[in-house]
Amino acid sequence: MATSKIKIGDTVRVIAGKSKGAEGKVIAVDKKNGRVKVEGANMVTKHVKPSMTNQNGGIVQQEAALDISNVMLVVDGQTTRVGFKVEDGKKVRVAKKSGKVID
Repeated sequence: MATSKIKIGDTVRVIAGKSKGAEGKVIAVDKKNGRVKVEGANMVTKHVKPSMTNQNGGIVQQEAALDISNVMLVVDGQTTRVGFKVEDGKKVRVAKKSGKVID
């Protein structure tokens, strides 16, 4: 993948899967495998062994990765596709619905 349309810190809405409709910030992006982690979406239960960082261990809830195609960027409360435009010699992301520059 050359340039990712979704970046860390973006607000996205899940459009497919068990967490459909959930909205949150992107906390991790795996460009190689095309996956993202969204805050509060696709929660899974994980059994953790006790360690120095987590003395008790136990069962924890955490976000699992979603395919990047299952999330859509939210700009001004609306989901939108993302395009690219060159402005002043810099490549910037643009919201397709509004034409607004994202970053």
